[in-house]
Amino acid sequence: MPEYLAPGVYIEEVSYRAKSIEGVSTSVCGYVGPTRYGPVGGEPELLTSFADFDRIYGGLDGLEFQVNPGREKQINYVAHAVRAFFDNGGSKLYVTRIYEPDSDSTPPPADAGKATGGPGTGGIIARFPGRAGEMFIRFSVKVSANLLSGDVQGNPRLSGVTEFDVVYIHQIPGTALVNPVADGFYDVRGSGDQLRLSNASVSAFAISRLTPVSRYSVHLITVSVSVLRPGQFSVEELIGVFSLDPQSLTAVTDYFKSVPDSRNRFLHVPFALRNSSSTGSALATWLLGTGIVDPIHRTVAPDTELAAGSPHMPRPLASELDVTYTLTNGSDGRIPAANTFQGSDTGLEKTGLETFADIDEISIVAAPGCSGQLNALRSGNGNDARASQITQSLLTHCERMRYRVAVLDSPDNFVLSDVRNFRGKFDSKYGALYYPWVTVLDPTDRDGRREIELPPSGFVTGIYARTDVERGVFKAPANEVVRGAIGFELLLNKAQQDILNPDGVNCFRFFVGRGFRLWGARTISSDPEWKYISVRRYFAYLEHSIDKGTQWAVFENNSDPLWANIRRTVEDFLFNEWKNGALIGLKPEEAFFVRCDRTTMTQNDLDNGRLICMVGVAVVKPAEFVIFRIGQWTADRKV
Repeated sequence: MPEYLAPGVYIEEVSYRAKSIEGVSTSVCGYVGPTRYGPVGGEPELLTSFADFDRIYGGLDGLEFQVNPGREKQINYVAHAVRAFFDNGGSKLYVTRIYEPDSDSTPPPADAGKATGGPGTGGIIARFPGRAGEMFIRFSVKVSANLLSGDVQGNPRLSGVTEFDVVYIHQIPGTALVNPVADGFYDVRGSGDQLRLSNASVSAFAISRLTPVSRYSVHLITVSVSVLRPGQFSVEELIGVFSLDPQSLTAVTDYFKSVPDSRNRFLHVPFALRNSSSTGSALATWLLGTGIVDPIHRTVAPDTELAAGSPHMPRPLASELDVTYTLTNGSDGRIPAANTFQGSDTGLEKTGLETFADIDEISIVAAPGCSGQLNALRSGNGNDARASQITQSLLTHCERMRYRVAVLDSPDNFVLSDVRNFRGKFDSKYGALYYPWVTVLDPTDRDGRREIELPPSGFVTGIYARTDVERGVFKAPANEVVRGAIGFELLLNKAQQDILNPDGVNCFRFFVGRGFRLWGARTISSDPEWKYISVRRYFAYLEHSIDKGTQWAVFENNSDPLWANIRRTVEDFLFNEWKNGALIGLKPEEAFFVRCDRTTMTQNDLDNGRLICMVGVAVVKPAEFVIFRIGQWTADRKV
């Protein structure tokens, strides 16, 4: 209670309005599966375009799982599903990569092998495991103009050089010097007029030693770093220009260190430098090698010095100032087992589906391609059992999280009897099964002729998101064009869908003049109350929105004013839903009711701190069967 102790006017803010409920997002999706690159476990990353996926998880190129005896390349289903998701209208997607090492031990992600040999071999390592870690890295040495000049008295001075820079000093040939400084890399310490230079062989000395000025040149040395990742459509990416001194603000060792300071660098800087050098001159020798000294010398030498050589020394080509590394031994690991998709929570790190548990906004989950008929598993029923277990893990996750649904792929190469048997293994209102697989042109084929079959989940989740944005989550995600499709693995007719639809298998169909469409909107539940996926998703939307929008009521006084406030809050929210067409009824009273009073709570409920609000809604359902009854009419018949 406010205190009124002294005479005066008191202004107080009060609220006479009901609290508002904001509808939650229903179009955020989460994928789990193997990719070519990217972090394994931990918090999944939010993607808003396929370009985001390409930078972090390695693009569309195939996966090369370790299968005895040798490697077998598989279609990168998760990457293709991400592309289909965004093409079909999706806008927000979380991806969790799963990875199973070649052996039970945990090897380093990749070993660095310098293409031409050199001191840095073994000190460069890919950030993440995967064949995509076998990247080409280029360190291009940048040499500035001469920064040494003399003042009016002829004393040496350096311009454009600060503490923690690395410079290259060149002694111009001539008569013997009293206290000469040899050519090489030097570390800069101090500031202003107090700059001092040193390296592993020479103790620190003042720049006054560089006399006469005409006999020396001093050049700032930096390196630009670019990366070319493996893949058919990869282009060399320039990451930036860096200093060689570990203490510099732009140190190359700081930017590429094993444990980055930010998540942005963790995700987007593809390799790490492992070196303990404390000075830039030592790092330059380790990273660039002694062979780089000659091209630097020919870069900074004056024309007269070059001409005096026998034969004449040419200026170096740009490529001579490049030091390149190629990482090797990258591996996509083994084909992930079913329990790898389910993941685990060790308390320190989560993997698989467990990474989605703490992301409240995810409302759709899928494991694209998990039911694909991998050649290595065709013997016996290994693949069928694996697909069934992964599918069950998706459904269990959604049932535990309550406010999300699973989009399930039927296995490829299945005929009608196969897919009916597969469907018969599951019964859940939190999942929907789609059949058959979708045919597209392979974007990794340079000729644009090869056709591949992709799992339905990437296309379907995109259609879910598109329908939610354009119409609303209460609209059945069906009778929608499948963008990117040029066919289906099996062209179904009406008679075949008559068999599958009652079982809850949602089919893709081709209609002449209307294209390739998704033609089903059922769950895999045996409960007729939850027959349609739009009903299940809309109730999840209502429950989640009311859950989040009424958290303010916890620990408020459990009495009539609170009950009335909650009634008004929920009624206002449902009234807007009715106006938007989500509920049936000509009047709000026909569309919904909200009760929160003594009729919904007993004294025992009140004594135990329970507030019970009953809400009923008449949700719209899809017109799955549109029936016109037509009979004969005579012209003289009276109406």
